[in-house]
Amino acid sequence: LQTRMQSLRPEPAARYRNVLEALWRIARTEGVWRPMRGMNITATGAGPAHALYFACYEKLKKTLSDVIHAGGNSHVANGAAGCVATLLHDAAMNPAEVVKQRMQMYNSPYQRVMDCVRAVWRNEGAGAFYRSYTTQLTMNIPFQAIHFMTYEFLQEQLNPHRQYNPGSHVVSGACAGAVAAAATTPLDVCKTLLNTQESLALSSNISGHITGMANAFRTVYQVGGVTAYFRGVQARVIYQMPSTAIAWSVYEFFKYILTKRQEERRAGK
Repeated sequence: LQTRMQSLRPEPAARYRNVLEALWRIARTEGVWRPMRGMNITATGAGPAHALYFACYEKLKKTLSDVIHAGGNSHVANGAAGCVATLLHDAAMNPAEVVKQRMQMYNSPYQRVMDCVRAVWRNEGAGAFYRSYTTQLTMNIPFQAIHFMTYEFLQEQLNPHRQYNPGSHVVSGACAGAVAAAATTPLDVCKTLLNTQESLALSSNISGHITGMANAFRTVYQVGGVTAYFRGVQARVIYQMPSTAIAWSVYEFFKYILTKRQEERRAGK
């Protein structure tokens, strides 16, 4: 839904006023399972991406916190750790995002993931899978900085003793995701345009291919004005809230289980 609603010049049959209308019309005209398109490639990329992401974040957060505020929590350390972790996460996830969004566009010519991968590689080269990488980083570095700082701040308020508390992890994760998603929507619109190379938007672009964030920003403004930067903000917030809530609750659960086992082993010795 987010990909469709961020389209700058959608086909008449793919113009939606809100999230619910988009969901209803896509399911009714294209099939019940059409809104799930791209789920398999997203899941394939998300595993290694999130493993790198949380491992890097946890290690750097501890190291930087000890340097900046020994024995305490540092928002600067949280934000910095989130930014560095994003570099690894996006390097693993960007190709999957390109394929996912191309498969989600209205009247996408791709039926299978490998069809899309082969077509992009053959027609645009390997660089097409990373065309939006700098924009992705430009979006995700502030997104993750806001996300982690908000999450850690809310944990201080809701769970000051930092014990395993599923309710506080879900609420903090959802709120952090919503705030970060709303703040970075303009960058996400530009990223979607770079990934999809939307044909109707390309007709307004002299170079033929949209490359780089500055080019994408100009094209978005030329096609839709200031309001175009916030296309799909509702869908983006609705998507990020459960996504970040699930990610944090699963992460905190496994962190709790692994830490508990380590403590039991030490006690057994």
